[in-house]
Amino acid sequence: MIATLSSPSASALIVDRDRDTRQMYATSLRLAHFDVDEADEGREALAKALGRRYAILIMDTRLPGLDGYQLTRLLRRDPMTQALPIVVVTGEGTASATERARKCGANTVLVKPVTPDALLAEVRRLLDAPATPTNLANAAEQPPSSGRMGHILSRAHRRGETIAPPIQPPVLICPRCDTALVYQRSYVGGVSAKHSEQWDEYECPNGCGSFQYRHRTKKIRPLTAGDPPSSRSA
Repeated sequence: MIATLSSPSASALIVDRDRDTRQMYATSLRLAHFDVDEADEGREALAKALGRRYAILIMDTRLPGLDGYQLTRLLRRDPMTQALPIVVVTGEGTASATERARKCGANTVLVKPVTPDALLAEVRRLLDAPATPTNLANAAEQPPSSGRMGHILSRAHRRGETIAPPIQPPVLICPRCDTALVYQRSYVGGVSAKHSEQWDEYECPNGCGSFQYRHRTKKIRPLTAGDPPSSRSA
């Protein structure tokens, strides 16, 4: 069952490479009592969408890794996400781009600039409507796109959130206070075991915030901002 706005478990995933855009929409949705997750590229979004049942997904089309069209097609082919309402918010305002997004399986296509109020109104409309996704038949009938990212997801590959990932999470030091970070969980994704992706999440015990380590890029990035060390009591 898809969560409604009255449900305390209503959750949303916002996927946009622009941090300011994500934060703008996330703030609006949190004020409307949504639990909001964010992703800035397609592979991370795929792992999160397959690892948790979201009430709604909001995405741009211009994404690194997997673009929004590829991501929508993959989600529509997986039984876990076939009925997930998808709102595409794109800067590609041509009629062909809008039609392409709809054929891939988007329920709604909005052309930027889109105000937070307008987006929230569309989210409310979709969640109040019957849980029947649009254009799923068209999306399912489309052949896979060329290139390795167009392959259908391998059912044998286990994806989602785990505390026992296939790759051992490394020991990491907080980039803000030089304290050892505490491992929390991992997200495993990718189209197959051969082409898998893994993101590890950590917390700083000193309150510097949450961090994510990507095995593909070998980089650590902040997920949430904590208090700066100078503002915390000794």
